[in-house]
Amino acid sequence: MSDIDQRQFRDVLGQFPTGVTVVTGLAGERPVGLTIGSFTSVSLDPPLVAFLPTRDSATWVAMREAGVFCANVLAEDQDALCWAFAKSGADDRFSGLNWHAGTSGAPVIDGCLAHIDCRIEDVHAAGDHDIVVGRVVELAVDDATRGPLLFHGGKLGGLHPLG
Repeated sequence: MSDIDQRQFRDVLGQFPTGVTVVTGLAGERPVGLTIGSFTSVSLDPPLVAFLPTRDSATWVAMREAGVFCANVLAEDQDALCWAFAKSGADDRFSGLNWHAGTSGAPVIDGCLAHIDCRIEDVHAAGDHDIVVGRVVELAVDDATRGPLLFHGGKLGGLHPLG
């Protein structure tokens, strides 16, 4: 047990802004996905990225076996998509959503800023989360005309250039 208060931990780390992704995968042949703010580049050679789902996430557990995922980078006007994929236990996340299969077979959500399609390279346990390392098999900027969706201080917002 740590001496660090969990609420204080969340409040302090919440001051670090993060981009927002919807990480998608497959549960059998069914598309699944979850909102993830803890997504990062790991290596250029080989091209590796990582995301950190909670270990007990039903969506992560369901998609892990397929061995693939796609990080869909959300735009500043996609907050509804962020919240839809953040709901625990929601089975209708892909209802009415336009998407196509990426190179790995994982869903690429149409209309996002970018996507990074991966095969799972490794999974490391880290406290109550897993660190999922993926080898990039396909990536693209899909729409560079909008800004990114950001999470900061418990709220969603866009990027406002300094003037």
